[in-house]
Amino acid sequence: MDYKKTLNLPTTKFPMKANLLEKEPEIQKKWEKEQLYKEVRKARAGKEKYILHDGPPYPTGELHIGTGLNKILKDFIVRFYTMRGYDAPYVPGWDCHGLPIEHRVMQEVGAEIKNLTKPEIRKKCKKYAEKFVKLQKEQFKALGVMGDWEHPYLTFNPQYEAGVIEVFEKLVKRGCIYRSQKPIHWCTRCQTALAEAELEYRNETSPSIYVNFKITDNGVNDLLKGIDNDALYVMIWTTTPWTLPANLAVALHSEYEYAAIRYMNPRTHKKEVSILADKRVEFVMSLLGIQGYEYLGKVHGGVLEGIKYQHPFLKRVGSIVLASYVTLSDGTGCVHIAPGHGQEDYLTGIKYQLPPLSPVNAVGIFTDEAGEFAGQNIKEGNTSIIKKLEDAGILFYKTDFTHSYPHCWRCKDPVIFRATEQWFVNLDHNNLRQRILEEIKQAQWIPSWGESRMAKMISERPDWCISRQRSWGVPIPAFYCIDCGQELINTDTIHSVKDKFEAEGADIWFYKDVSYFLPPGTKCSQCAGIRFEKEMDIFDVWFESGSSHRAVLQKRSDLAYPADLYLEGTDQHRGWFQLSLLPSVGAWDKAPFKSVLTHGFVVDEKGEKMSKSLGNFISVEDTLKEFGADILRLWTSSMDYQNDMNVSHNLIVRCSDAYRRIRNTFRYLLSNLYDFDPKVNTTSYEELLEIDRWALHKTQELIKDVTSAYESFQFHRVFHNIYNFCTVEMSAFYLDILKDRLYTFAQNSKERRAAQTVIYYILPNLVKLSAPIIVHTAEEAWSAIIHKDEDVWSIHLATFPNYTPEWIDNSLHEKWEKLINIRSDVARELEKMRSAKLIGNSLEASVNLYPENEELWRFLKNYENELPTVFIVSEVKLDRNISSKAVKGELTNGLWIECNVSQHKKCERCWNFRESVGLSKEHPTLCGRCITALQ
Repeated sequence: MDYKKTLNLPTTKFPMKANLLEKEPEIQKKWEKEQLYKEVRKARAGKEKYILHDGPPYPTGELHIGTGLNKILKDFIVRFYTMRGYDAPYVPGWDCHGLPIEHRVMQEVGAEIKNLTKPEIRKKCKKYAEKFVKLQKEQFKALGVMGDWEHPYLTFNPQYEAGVIEVFEKLVKRGCIYRSQKPIHWCTRCQTALAEAELEYRNETSPSIYVNFKITDNGVNDLLKGIDNDALYVMIWTTTPWTLPANLAVALHSEYEYAAIRYMNPRTHKKEVSILADKRVEFVMSLLGIQGYEYLGKVHGGVLEGIKYQHPFLKRVGSIVLASYVTLSDGTGCVHIAPGHGQEDYLTGIKYQLPPLSPVNAVGIFTDEAGEFAGQNIKEGNTSIIKKLEDAGILFYKTDFTHSYPHCWRCKDPVIFRATEQWFVNLDHNNLRQRILEEIKQAQWIPSWGESRMAKMISERPDWCISRQRSWGVPIPAFYCIDCGQELINTDTIHSVKDKFEAEGADIWFYKDVSYFLPPGTKCSQCAGIRFEKEMDIFDVWFESGSSHRAVLQKRSDLAYPADLYLEGTDQHRGWFQLSLLPSVGAWDKAPFKSVLTHGFVVDEKGEKMSKSLGNFISVEDTLKEFGADILRLWTSSMDYQNDMNVSHNLIVRCSDAYRRIRNTFRYLLSNLYDFDPKVNTTSYEELLEIDRWALHKTQELIKDVTSAYESFQFHRVFHNIYNFCTVEMSAFYLDILKDRLYTFAQNSKERRAAQTVIYYILPNLVKLSAPIIVHTAEEAWSAIIHKDEDVWSIHLATFPNYTPEWIDNSLHEKWEKLINIRSDVARELEKMRSAKLIGNSLEASVNLYPENEELWRFLKNYENELPTVFIVSEVKLDRNISSKAVKGELTNGLWIECNVSQHKKCERCWNFRESVGLSKEHPTLCGRCITALQ
């Protein structure tokens, strides 16, 4: 008789073969065909909403793995809340305007770009953006990200552009918008203003110079006695010599002591007297090795206010002013002030009514206001100005200085501060800054340090420059009177423009006549003129994306405002988080989000930033081709995303092994339910074996822990809990032990049906817990479950597992944890036998246990019949007399273990070595238990 045929082995086609790369596209096609996203929306209609608002990426190329990770994290959350019963729609979006795309188009077109009109440039930019929106959309879908891909939000759509204008209109109405000439970060290569979020800080080497400005005011003699006025200077320090043509003042601190120092300058061989901060004298004099200097007197900076000096090379007189930001950490304590080239300088200029002079044009060339340096670029100007100072004998000292300096995020060139006419959001109007800080306190920040970081940024940031001198974006709806130059901007004109944009799109601004946009009868408030021209600046792209709370959240009926969650990388504290917060509070008095979650950056194994030039760039497309989406998603879940995340080909390979272990657990569970009908074969909880009730206890712990991890967005805990459950508690213990019952016990035996009952419960719950992470694998497993606990065709229409506290049995758990430790001690000794080639399979062994104490003896005696099954050996005996061959257990105090090769015969059916094998004449090769199973 072929006893193999009498085993309860699966006879149906084995489910879930390992063909992930082929299976995922098939599953995605089914989702699309069956319109899964719409079905999910119908199923959750009317439920409480949970809105994760998508921060829009730029469609400028194929997806970087970091962008993929961002979308996957969002998908985890949306799917979890959906399964928890919330109506959690996900509307993806793209930031289609701005310099990143215009820059790429300029590179493609080349020199011909100069011959193109703005409408022609915009047409090419839109075509470029549409191309990569389509490409990235397919890649996001291939990652298994579920959302309204048929109706994403695109910032070049007319309805979105109208939403941007509505935010601007509201801010204008509330008095938060103004136009002014003030210094802003300016890229001379891209020829546009830049926001803080568009800057990258890198080390830059600049010339560091100490310069004497000659004092021309006789009033100093009254303050510092015995000074020869012809040789008196105030000494400044600067690392931007090119800004000296714009110098209008020198700032001192009112509370610091300033000294007049007489010294022999070894460069000029002349005696000089310089005024500088007393606490900087020793350092400054040491630069030229001057030791024999003489103090002529000291005064507080406040008494020097208003003292005049001669500009070092221009026919201009400047004056000493006071400023609290002057420090003694470096320089001379005397700060060169150019109101047109620095924010603090500008504010000091306002205080002292100094104009924001900026003798540098858009491409970084000095204008005529720079005198003899006109026509030079600022880099050349640095050299020329230094030489001029040297020739004039007023350059005290020169060296190179390396410091962190802002660079343009797009072209990577250093930027400059340059005063130009720009549009700004006034952060201090109507107490806006303080109201924003209050809203920051009300939001939840994950990690918590995000709150203090954002608050600090808002507290310190200047007014927001929202205008850009580019072509590709939403134009600022302002007009100027041709007759007198007065700006025209009010809610009537803005609303008129908004209506036109909503109907026809913002492109019309660049080819329709100005009269098309203005309400009938519009006149200049200054001169009553009726001739106007349009503003040709566009909005900062961050103002556009920061208006998504209006253009998307408030406009779409399936969404809600404010959103429950914004989730992006940590760099977005400077970017989208902050620049969504400002207009939202400014326009609607509330933050656009209730919670903000940030993640770190994806770096290579060495911790270096990824880039194509370094050769460590990993694309989503390549990763999908080699590994498939679920392995990439599982890797994402395994990362503690609050820190930077290391990724490489090798690290993803390692994660694929973890994936296989989880998948194989699904397969094992599925394969052992082929003949189980829950309506007929279910065993009640009370009739289950202890080990089965232990398994249900562990499953409840898993549900509780994983649910908590999802709720706190700790996806690495989700991964580790599921992985450990599958590999340690199930595969390496419970399911390993269960094989004997499932395969060799009688088909309808109480023990076998009890095991299947527990498997039937574990399987759908484990699949559901995993569903937000490994979306395709969970779907495949769900489709293979014959008897589902919910009548839905997709796992993603199912509900999340509920915690069943009545199945928690802590005392039982403690007992089995003790048995598991004993099992580990026994397994260690069995492995020694296996290594010595005394046994192959553990069933070939017989185990003797020798408890030293009464408590352990009683404990083991209580489980004596179960011990062979738990240890997966053929025989276990308990004895009080410790054998000389016994080895002391490492995990269990008072236990001695002896393992021997079984002396019994092997049962041909169950492979156990039992004393009963050969006792039956009818079945001489079977053990008694197997004979009973066949009856």
